[in-house]
Amino acid sequence: MWEEMVKVDGPYHFDLALSRLSMDPLHIVDREGRTVKVPIYGTTPEVATVKAIGTTEEPAFLVTGFDALTKESVLEKISFIFQWNVSLKNIHEHFKQTTLKNLFNIHRGTPVILDFSLYSNLVKSIIHQQINMTFAISLTEQFVKTFGFQLEGVPFYPTPRKVAKLEMEQLRQLKFSQRKAEYIIDLSKQLVKGQLNLEKIILLPDEDIIKELVKIRGIGPWTAQNFLLFGLGRPNLFPSADIGIQKAIKILFQLERKPTIEEIHKYSTEWQPYLSYASLYLWRSIEPLD
Repeated sequence: MWEEMVKVDGPYHFDLALSRLSMDPLHIVDREGRTVKVPIYGTTPEVATVKAIGTTEEPAFLVTGFDALTKESVLEKISFIFQWNVSLKNIHEHFKQTTLKNLFNIHRGTPVILDFSLYSNLVKSIIHQQINMTFAISLTEQFVKTFGFQLEGVPFYPTPRKVAKLEMEQLRQLKFSQRKAEYIIDLSKQLVKGQLNLEKIILLPDEDIIKELVKIRGIGPWTAQNFLLFGLGRPNLFPSADIGIQKAIKILFQLERKPTIEEIHKYSTEWQPYLSYASLYLWRSIEPLD
């Protein structure tokens, strides 16, 4: 076992981050203890624990892991997932001058937390397409608990190799649509065969990554943008076709109807170059906070 204390620049509101993480039953979160257990998808899977010991203004964390040989790589992965290298202070200063200033005051210090693996990000996004959130969360949970595995009580998504070997009917039994079952199995097969290499494409600019991903059946612009935002932490993503963002803008600006894409573009112009944070805070404005 090893333990490392990490200090980051404030503001960083870990408790608000845990609130959002706890919406997913696959996340092992202890909000009172201010901890989350993180599945590490390495050559050998392992679990790391992140515990907040500081404040929003002076954030500090204890990261605990098992294998000393992987300590540095785990710390690097954790820092990336929790975006500890991003200055939220600069971002909040930017939004003080915009129409989202009140929203950023309410949710001050809320970071973008990334998905725990690139593969799980794509699979989850495909599952969540065009169904209501409650069913999407339940379906994802059933998928992981049926075909994935647990380590120290922490759920891990199944590997692409395992999913590539599944029969369509195995997913259909979990209430997957025929198309979603096909999409997830086909995606997994492409990864196994090396036809899609996520480690290579993540080095590309945003637009090039989107071009590569939308070539794959089941991945459209929304899923590709979600990959950039919650898979890679790219700072300037704004999925304007997202229903949640449209709803949040309608409420925030007291519109009588859903905003058009042109109207959303007009609103969002001043939020650049931090559109990803505008997206997150708009989503948070319509999500439960307790």
